[in-house]
Amino acid sequence: MKALATKPYDLVLMDIQMPEMDGFEATGVIRSEDSHVLNPNIPIVALTAHAMEGYREKCVQAGMNDYLTKPINPGQLSEKVAEWAGRER
Repeated sequence: MKALATKPYDLVLMDIQMPEMDGFEATGVIRSEDSHVLNPNIPIVALTAHAMEGYREKCVQAGMNDYLTKPINPGQLSEKVAEWAGRER
């Protein structure tokens, strides 16, 4: 969060399972109106080992823009970065 508050970025690659705050909570903080991030509308792509049905929708409902499952395919990652990093916000 500190990095997003001090420097503009084009994209967030958000791991869902993190030790202090999971990706859903972190996305909520970024998207909140009282967030101190420079761009609360920054594209967020979820990275997760969960490929269960409905999980992509859960990520989108949490405020993420897209979803990739682990293990990450380098080609798919490159496509997602190209797709989302260049978008107007």
